[in-house]
Amino acid sequence: MSGRTHEEGLKDLTLLGNQNTQYSFEYAPEVLEAVDNLHPERDYFVKFNCPEFTSLCPLTHQPDFATMYISYIPDKKIVESKSLKLYLFSFRNHGDFHEDCVNIIMNDLIKLLDPRYIEVWGKFTPRGGISIDPWCNYGKPGTKFEEMATFRLMNHDLYPEKVDNR
Repeated sequence: MSGRTHEEGLKDLTLLGNQNTQYSFEYAPEVLEAVDNLHPERDYFVKFNCPEFTSLCPLTHQPDFATMYISYIPDKKIVESKSLKLYLFSFRNHGDFHEDCVNIIMNDLIKLLDPRYIEVWGKFTPRGGISIDPWCNYGKPGTKFEEMATFRLMNHDLYPEKVDNR
């Protein structure tokens, strides 16, 4: 039989395949789980798009809706997708500004994975006639990925999107 074995990280997963999934209604970084990257010799991107991200305004407690884009180049670990889904769901009643949400997500994933590179972009639905689309990134210090992060940050908005894309 080919494929990933229990010795390659599957035995440590508690959420994938669990039929009794518990959804946290409070911010819950502890639900994030990772498995070994079986291809650490190669640089490659892993991308997640979460079109149903919600959080709350910290002052008015009105809901904010976004598509959250997460892209990273793994090092030794990759995030397990069901745990990421449950983690993002945990923001549902979390009160923070858009800029805080994307930075918190990035920081939690850095802590979990220690990736070579990561970027998080929140494309929030306009509220009050304005949209806020924060983007942040990180490259592992002392590596080419630190330089990549600087380059991508400096060139992030060279080609702004059209207003009619929402």
